[in-house]
Amino acid sequence: MCIGIPGKVVALEASQPQHAWVDVCGVQREVNIALVCQEGEPPEALIGRWVLVHVGFAMSRLDEHEAQETLSVLQAMGEVEPDVALFMAGEGRDGLR
Repeated sequence: MCIGIPGKVVALEASQPQHAWVDVCGVQREVNIALVCQEGEPPEALIGRWVLVHVGFAMSRLDEHEAQETLSVLQAMGEVEPDVALFMAGEGRDGLR
């Protein structure tokens, strides 16, 4: 299954300038933010912003309302789709985070 999930940027990764830490359902993950950085805007401006994360990349920005609605839909899907439930729990198929 290929889906993106909303996450909130909580910190920048000091060792890699185009990476940040994003909170996804209570689990912090390092993601590449190059696609959502805007020209002339410092990366620090992303802290506190919501982004759609897919395979380690922030693909687009979301407002908080849209992020919360998407999370609600994904949580509802998790009740019937085992893959989505694992994804929402921050686990892979093997149960590892």
